[in-house]
Amino acid sequence: EMISEEQNKDLVEIGKAYDTLKAFWQEGAENEEDLRLTKWCSTIKPILDILVEAEGQEAIDEWMEINAWGIARDAILRSNISVTSEKGKQAFIRTVDIANSVKQAIDSVNVAVPDHQHAIISLSAMRRGKHVYCQKPLCHDVAECREVALEAERCHVVTQLGTQFAAGGGDRLGVGFLRAGTIGAVKKVYLTSNRTGAEKYRLVGPRPAEGVPPPKTLAWNLWLGTAPVRPYAEKIYHPMIWRSWQDFGTGWSGDIGCHIFDAVWKGMNLGRTAPKTVRAQVQESWKNSPARRADTWPQSNHITWTFDGVPASDGKPFTMEWFDGEFYPPEDGQALARDAGLKAFPEEAAMVFGTEGAILIPHTKMPFLLPKAKFASVKMGKMPFRNHYHDFADGCLGVTENASPFQKTGPMAETIILGTVALRCPEETLRWNAKALAFDDNPAATALLRRTYRTGW
Repeated sequence: EMISEEQNKDLVEIGKAYDTLKAFWQEGAENEEDLRLTKWCSTIKPILDILVEAEGQEAIDEWMEINAWGIARDAILRSNISVTSEKGKQAFIRTVDIANSVKQAIDSVNVAVPDHQHAIISLSAMRRGKHVYCQKPLCHDVAECREVALEAERCHVVTQLGTQFAAGGGDRLGVGFLRAGTIGAVKKVYLTSNRTGAEKYRLVGPRPAEGVPPPKTLAWNLWLGTAPVRPYAEKIYHPMIWRSWQDFGTGWSGDIGCHIFDAVWKGMNLGRTAPKTVRAQVQESWKNSPARRADTWPQSNHITWTFDGVPASDGKPFTMEWFDGEFYPPEDGQALARDAGLKAFPEEAAMVFGTEGAILIPHTKMPFLLPKAKFASVKMGKMPFRNHYHDFADGCLGVTENASPFQKTGPMAETIILGTVALRCPEETLRWNAKALAFDDNPAATALLRRTYRTGW
């Protein structure tokens, strides 16, 4: 009732039938990307009521527009969706206009743009009373993580971090075993992500000396947002590869860290616990290149956080270590992985060592209690189905309390992004003063906790 008859006709033209589009992709899936889109389409079926009946590229174009309808209140998102046909482009612009015309009726915002824009969009939405679902790693900077978590509490809105695998049975069983003290008091944690094929997201650089005009379907100035101006270049920024660059992303540990940390953080009930120190090791080629250190993230990271004692560690200090690229978990972790029947430590997993044993939580899979023989009698059980996106919607509707609000996940994200500061200060032990939001006696590292936004942002 809040939109015009003409605008309503636009929506009807855009959306026809979910099943038709799903069938189109299932029949025409010729590569991994097509299959991924099919899976994606199936995942969000309960969220969207309208989708397009179309063929070929127009199906992709109009599919993107329909997704835009749900999030177009923040017009900056227009810059992150690329459509190729003129019809598709014009239809997308109409959806932005419609969204702006009914802005008071929009209940929530989904922040799914590059990391450097997460904070300004999330803060803007929360201050207008909108619920927010924000993709990991929540924010680009440590100071942003702190402010976003505090603002969520002040605004009394529902928020959810995009750690969708937290709803999976494997992560939830892992949380349950840790909370039950099954492996005893925690002594240390290994976290790793050495995903096959990740190399394409870890550009070495340097950036091109000169750029090229951006495509007409990309609003480059909006895409840059808070970041310093740079010329557009093909195949190194948009889409996806922006994570390699310090101005836009947070590197591999920032990108994947929230997924691997989540079950451990929740299982140990770390809440607002802050690390005591953080230290990083990187590969020599990046460390010894001033140009790369100023612009890109390292391609290999080993980050170590130390913590004071918590109840889950029986009050004793413990450590967390992150491994990726050329760095892998040590032999004690590898040996336990083999005991679980695996050839090696999983590409992406968390392993928690306790006084009575260990738990291995492979990413997206069921956990192992180790040594296997010691825990042979322990029943894994089954977890009731849960959906991270529905969990957020139910939280907005007041049906249940959702699992990953910023108040709980913000401190975890802050800890992970502290690791990215340590990457830029390799082989320095940084002593963290959480209350002061600063490192003790290290003004250079403290300066990396926040950025200066571009004028106007």
